[in-house]
Amino acid sequence: MIDDGLPPLRDVVESCGIEPSRALGQNFLFDLNLTGRIARVAGPLAGVPVVEVGPGPGGLTRALLAEGAEVVAVERDRRCLPALRAIADRYPGRLTVIEGDALEVVPARLPARADGRPWRIVANLPYNVATPLLTGWIEAEAWPPWYDRMVLMFQREVAERIVATPAERADYGRLGVLCGWRTRARILFDVAPSNFVPPPKVMSSIVELVPNPSPLPCGAASLSRVTAAAFGQRRKMLRQSLKGLATPRGPVDVASLLERAGLDGTARAETLTVAEFVTLARLSEA
Repeated sequence: MIDDGLPPLRDVVESCGIEPSRALGQNFLFDLNLTGRIARVAGPLAGVPVVEVGPGPGGLTRALLAEGAEVVAVERDRRCLPALRAIADRYPGRLTVIEGDALEVVPARLPARADGRPWRIVANLPYNVATPLLTGWIEAEAWPPWYDRMVLMFQREVAERIVATPAERADYGRLGVLCGWRTRARILFDVAPSNFVPPPKVMSSIVELVPNPSPLPCGAASLSRVTAAAFGQRRKMLRQSLKGLATPRGPVDVASLLERAGLDGTARAETLTVAEFVTLARLSEA
Protein backbone atom coordinates (compact mmCIF):
# COMPACT_ATOMS: atom_id res chain seq x y z
CA MET A 1 0.00 0.00 0.00
CA ILE A 2 1.27 3.48 -0.90
CA ASP A 3 1.65 5.73 2.13
CA ASP A 4 2.20 9.18 0.66
CA GLY A 5 0.25 11.21 3.19
CA LEU A 6 -2.45 12.07 0.66
CA PRO A 7 -6.17 11.39 1.26
CA PRO A 8 -7.76 8.15 0.01
CA LEU A 9 -8.79 8.42 -3.63
CA ARG A 10 -12.46 7.93 -2.86
CA ASP A 11 -12.33 10.97 -0.56
CA VAL A 12 -10.51 12.97 -3.24
CA VAL A 13 -13.12 12.13 -5.88
CA GLU A 14 -15.96 13.03 -3.50
CA SER A 15 -14.43 16.33 -2.36
CA CYS A 16 -13.68 17.39 -5.95
CA GLY A 17 -17.10 16.28 -7.21
CA ILE A 18 -15.64 14.03 -9.89
CA GLU A 19 -18.12 11.59 -11.37
CA PRO A 20 -16.55 9.27 -13.97
CA SER A 21 -17.57 10.40 -17.44
CA ARG A 22 -18.68 7.84 -19.99
CA ALA A 23 -18.08 10.37 -22.77
CA LEU A 24 -14.42 10.60 -21.72
CA GLY A 25 -14.07 6.84 -21.35
CA GLN A 26 -13.25 7.17 -17.64
CA ASN A 27 -12.98 4.19 -15.31
CA PHE A 28 -11.05 5.12 -12.16
CA LEU A 29 -8.69 2.83 -10.24
CA PHE A 30 -8.92 3.32 -6.48
CA ASP A 31 -6.91 0.29 -5.36
CA LEU A 32 -3.43 1.62 -4.60
CA ASN A 33 -2.08 -1.93 -4.33
CA LEU A 34 -3.07 -2.47 -7.96
CA THR A 35 -1.72 0.86 -9.19
CA GLY A 36 1.48 0.10 -7.31
CA ARG A 37 1.75 -3.21 -9.15
CA ILE A 38 1.31 -1.49 -12.51
CA ALA A 39 4.04 1.02 -11.62
CA ARG A 40 6.42 -1.74 -10.55
CA VAL A 41 6.05 -3.75 -13.77
CA ALA A 42 6.89 -0.55 -15.67
CA GLY A 43 10.07 -0.05 -13.64
CA PRO A 44 12.60 0.48 -12.26
CA LEU A 45 11.41 4.08 -12.40
CA ALA A 46 13.82 6.10 -10.25
CA GLY A 47 14.53 9.25 -12.24
CA VAL A 48 12.72 7.92 -15.34
CA PRO A 49 10.62 10.46 -17.29
CA VAL A 50 7.12 9.02 -17.57
CA VAL A 51 4.13 10.16 -19.61
CA GLU A 52 0.75 9.26 -18.16
CA VAL A 53 -2.37 9.79 -20.25
CA GLY A 54 -5.74 10.21 -18.55
CA PRO A 55 -4.63 10.18 -14.90
CA GLY A 56 -8.08 11.13 -13.58
CA PRO A 57 -7.83 11.75 -9.82
CA GLY A 58 -4.28 10.39 -9.82
CA GLY A 59 -4.27 6.83 -8.49
CA LEU A 60 -1.63 5.58 -10.92
CA THR A 61 0.12 8.96 -10.79
CA ARG A 62 0.72 8.53 -7.08
CA ALA A 63 2.11 5.03 -7.62
CA LEU A 64 4.49 6.20 -10.35
CA LEU A 65 5.79 9.02 -8.16
CA ALA A 66 6.19 6.67 -5.20
CA GLU A 67 8.45 4.53 -7.39
CA GLY A 68 10.64 7.55 -8.14
CA ALA A 69 9.42 8.56 -11.62
CA GLU A 70 9.32 12.09 -12.99
CA VAL A 71 5.80 12.30 -14.37
CA VAL A 72 4.07 14.38 -17.02
CA ALA A 73 0.35 13.74 -16.72
CA VAL A 74 -1.92 14.70 -19.63
CA GLU A 75 -5.54 15.24 -18.58
CA ARG A 76 -8.39 16.83 -20.54
CA ASP A 77 -10.95 16.73 -17.70
CA ARG A 78 -10.65 20.00 -15.78
CA ARG A 79 -12.49 18.52 -12.81
CA CYS A 80 -9.45 16.35 -12.09
CA LEU A 81 -6.91 19.18 -12.10
CA PRO A 82 -7.28 20.16 -8.41
CA ALA A 83 -6.61 16.56 -7.35
CA LEU A 84 -3.54 16.43 -9.57
CA ARG A 85 -2.29 19.78 -8.24
CA ALA A 86 -2.49 18.39 -4.69
CA ILE A 87 -0.30 15.46 -5.78
CA ALA A 88 2.14 17.87 -7.44
CA ASP A 89 2.41 19.81 -4.16
CA ARG A 90 3.24 16.57 -2.35
CA TYR A 91 5.98 15.77 -4.89
CA PRO A 92 7.49 19.19 -5.72
CA GLY A 93 9.26 19.35 -9.06
CA ARG A 94 8.36 15.81 -10.07
CA LEU A 95 4.84 16.11 -11.51
CA THR A 96 3.90 18.31 -14.44
CA VAL A 97 0.24 18.43 -15.43
CA ILE A 98 -0.73 19.33 -19.00
CA GLU A 99 -4.38 20.04 -19.67
CA GLY A 100 -5.36 18.88 -23.13
CA ASP A 101 -6.25 16.06 -25.49
CA ALA A 102 -3.50 13.43 -25.58
CA LEU A 103 -4.10 12.89 -29.30
CA GLU A 104 -2.82 16.45 -29.80
CA VAL A 105 -0.45 16.79 -26.84
CA VAL A 106 1.63 13.59 -26.90
CA PRO A 107 4.40 13.92 -27.92
CA ALA A 108 4.01 17.40 -29.45
CA ARG A 109 3.84 19.35 -26.19
CA LEU A 110 6.05 17.25 -23.95
CA PRO A 111 8.80 19.31 -22.29
CA ALA A 112 12.26 18.98 -23.82
CA ARG A 113 14.65 16.67 -22.00
CA ALA A 114 18.10 18.18 -21.48
CA ASP A 115 19.49 14.75 -20.58
CA GLY A 116 18.18 13.12 -23.77
CA ARG A 117 16.57 10.24 -21.87
CA PRO A 118 13.69 8.56 -23.69
CA TRP A 119 10.23 8.76 -22.18
CA ARG A 120 8.26 5.84 -20.85
CA ILE A 121 4.51 5.73 -21.38
CA VAL A 122 2.52 4.25 -18.50
CA ALA A 123 -1.23 4.71 -18.46
CA ASN A 124 -4.69 3.40 -17.81
CA LEU A 125 -5.79 4.70 -21.20
CA PRO A 126 -9.33 6.00 -21.66
CA TYR A 127 -11.00 3.19 -23.61
CA ASN A 128 -12.47 5.50 -26.27
CA VAL A 129 -9.07 6.77 -27.47
CA ALA A 130 -6.78 3.86 -26.54
CA THR A 131 -6.41 2.39 -30.02
CA PRO A 132 -5.94 5.71 -31.89
CA LEU A 133 -3.29 6.73 -29.37
CA LEU A 134 -1.41 3.45 -29.70
CA THR A 135 -1.48 3.37 -33.50
CA GLY A 136 -0.29 6.98 -33.62
CA TRP A 137 2.68 6.16 -31.41
CA ILE A 138 3.49 3.01 -33.39
CA GLU A 139 3.19 4.64 -36.82
CA ALA A 140 5.42 7.65 -36.04
CA GLU A 141 7.90 8.13 -38.87
CA ALA A 142 10.90 8.72 -36.58
CA TRP A 143 12.21 5.37 -35.35
CA PRO A 144 13.52 4.34 -32.83
CA PRO A 145 10.78 6.37 -31.16
CA TRP A 146 10.78 8.96 -28.39
CA TYR A 147 9.85 6.33 -25.77
CA ASP A 148 11.70 3.23 -24.54
CA ARG A 149 8.66 1.25 -23.38
CA MET A 150 4.89 1.42 -23.10
CA VAL A 151 2.97 -0.20 -20.26
CA LEU A 152 -0.70 0.39 -21.00
CA MET A 153 -4.11 -0.84 -19.96
CA PHE A 154 -6.60 -1.92 -22.62
CA GLN A 155 -9.81 -3.86 -22.78
CA ARG A 156 -8.82 -7.52 -22.90
CA GLU A 157 -10.12 -7.96 -26.44
CA VAL A 158 -7.92 -5.09 -27.65
CA ALA A 159 -4.93 -6.50 -25.77
CA GLU A 160 -5.44 -9.83 -27.54
CA ARG A 161 -5.47 -8.08 -30.91
CA ILE A 162 -2.22 -6.29 -30.06
CA VAL A 163 -0.30 -9.50 -29.37
CA ALA A 164 -2.06 -11.71 -31.97
CA THR A 165 -0.24 -13.60 -34.72
CA PRO A 166 -1.62 -15.66 -37.64
CA ALA A 167 -1.93 -18.51 -35.11
CA GLU A 168 -4.79 -16.57 -33.49
CA ARG A 169 -6.68 -15.74 -36.67
CA ALA A 170 -9.82 -14.46 -35.00
CA ASP A 171 -7.83 -11.74 -33.17
CA TYR A 172 -5.12 -11.11 -35.78
CA GLY A 173 -5.55 -7.91 -37.73
CA ARG A 174 -4.09 -4.53 -38.55
CA LEU A 175 -3.23 -3.79 -34.92
CA GLY A 176 -1.35 -7.07 -34.50
CA VAL A 177 0.65 -6.45 -37.68
CA LEU A 178 1.62 -2.91 -36.73
CA CYS A 179 2.61 -3.85 -33.18
CA GLY A 180 4.35 -7.03 -34.30
CA TRP A 181 6.33 -5.06 -36.87
CA ARG A 182 7.76 -2.40 -34.58
CA THR A 183 7.48 -3.76 -31.05
CA ARG A 184 7.71 -6.83 -28.85
CA ALA A 185 4.31 -6.93 -27.20
CA ARG A 186 3.07 -9.14 -24.38
CA ILE A 187 0.18 -9.22 -21.93
CA LEU A 188 1.48 -8.92 -18.36
CA PHE A 189 -1.68 -9.53 -16.33
CA ASP A 190 -5.44 -9.04 -16.30
CA VAL A 191 -7.46 -6.56 -14.25
CA ALA A 192 -10.99 -7.53 -13.25
CA PRO A 193 -13.92 -5.11 -13.72
CA SER A 194 -14.42 -4.98 -9.95
CA ASN A 195 -11.20 -2.96 -9.63
CA PHE A 196 -12.73 0.03 -11.43
CA VAL A 197 -15.25 2.72 -10.62
CA PRO A 198 -17.57 2.34 -12.41
CA PRO A 199 -16.91 -1.33 -13.25
CA PRO A 200 -16.67 -1.83 -17.02
CA LYS A 201 -18.49 -4.74 -18.61
CA VAL A 202 -15.26 -6.34 -19.82
CA MET A 203 -11.96 -7.63 -18.48
CA SER A 204 -8.93 -5.37 -18.88
CA SER A 205 -5.27 -6.23 -19.41
CA ILE A 206 -1.91 -4.59 -18.86
CA VAL A 207 0.20 -4.77 -22.02
CA GLU A 208 3.92 -4.08 -22.36
CA LEU A 209 5.26 -2.92 -25.73
CA VAL A 210 9.02 -2.56 -26.17
CA PRO A 211 10.17 -0.89 -29.41
CA ASN A 212 12.17 -3.01 -31.83
CA PRO A 213 15.16 -0.77 -32.64
CA SER A 214 15.57 -2.32 -36.12
CA PRO A 215 12.20 -3.37 -37.57
CA LEU A 216 12.00 -4.66 -41.13
CA PRO A 217 12.43 -1.67 -43.48
CA CYS A 218 9.08 -0.29 -44.59
CA GLY A 219 7.13 2.96 -44.63
CA ALA A 220 4.61 3.15 -41.80
CA ALA A 221 2.03 4.83 -44.02
CA SER A 222 2.38 2.11 -46.66
CA LEU A 223 1.98 -0.69 -44.14
CA SER A 224 -1.04 1.05 -42.67
CA ARG A 225 -2.67 1.32 -46.12
CA VAL A 226 -2.02 -2.30 -47.02
CA THR A 227 -3.26 -3.71 -43.71
CA ALA A 228 -6.33 -1.47 -43.71
CA ALA A 229 -7.27 -2.74 -47.16
CA ALA A 230 -6.47 -6.39 -46.48
CA PHE A 231 -8.30 -6.63 -43.16
CA GLY A 232 -11.08 -4.29 -44.21
CA GLN A 233 -12.52 -7.26 -46.09
CA ARG A 234 -10.84 -10.06 -44.19
CA ARG A 235 -13.21 -12.77 -45.42
CA LYS A 236 -12.19 -12.12 -49.01
CA MET A 237 -9.10 -13.37 -50.83
CA LEU A 238 -6.22 -10.94 -51.15
CA ARG A 239 -6.79 -10.43 -54.86
CA GLN A 240 -10.21 -9.01 -53.94
CA SER A 241 -9.55 -7.31 -50.59
CA LEU A 242 -6.58 -5.39 -52.03
CA LYS A 243 -8.45 -4.43 -55.20
CA GLY A 244 -8.96 -0.81 -54.15
CA LEU A 245 -5.42 -0.33 -52.81
CA ALA A 246 -3.89 2.96 -53.88
CA THR A 247 -0.83 5.01 -52.98
CA PRO A 248 -0.44 8.79 -53.29
CA ARG A 249 0.82 8.09 -56.82
CA GLY A 250 -2.34 6.24 -57.84
CA PRO A 251 -3.99 2.78 -57.92
CA VAL A 252 -1.85 -0.32 -57.37
CA ASP A 253 -1.79 -3.22 -59.84
CA VAL A 254 -2.76 -5.88 -57.30
CA ALA A 255 -2.06 -8.90 -59.49
CA SER A 256 1.45 -7.67 -60.20
CA LEU A 257 2.00 -6.75 -56.54
CA LEU A 258 1.04 -10.22 -55.31
CA GLU A 259 3.19 -11.88 -57.97
CA ARG A 260 6.24 -9.80 -57.05
CA ALA A 261 5.66 -10.55 -53.37
CA GLY A 262 5.42 -14.28 -54.09
CA LEU A 263 1.97 -14.49 -52.53
CA ASP A 264 -1.05 -16.50 -53.61
CA GLY A 265 -3.95 -14.23 -54.53
CA THR A 266 -6.38 -16.74 -53.04
CA ALA A 267 -4.83 -16.36 -49.55
CA ARG A 268 -6.60 -14.30 -46.90
CA ALA A 269 -5.13 -11.53 -44.78
CA GLU A 270 -5.31 -13.52 -41.55
CA THR A 271 -2.80 -16.08 -42.90
CA LEU A 272 -0.02 -13.61 -43.75
CA THR A 273 2.92 -13.03 -41.43
CA VAL A 274 4.15 -9.59 -40.44
CA ALA A 275 7.13 -10.05 -42.77
CA GLU A 276 4.81 -10.80 -45.70
CA PHE A 277 2.75 -7.69 -45.01
CA VAL A 278 5.95 -5.65 -44.86
CA THR A 279 6.98 -7.05 -48.25
CA LEU A 280 3.61 -6.10 -49.74
CA ALA A 281 3.86 -2.59 -48.29
CA ARG A 282 7.42 -2.06 -49.49
CA LEU A 283 6.66 -3.31 -53.01
CA SER A 284 3.53 -1.14 -53.19
CA GLU A 285 5.81 1.89 -52.80
CA ALA A 286 7.94 0.87 -55.80
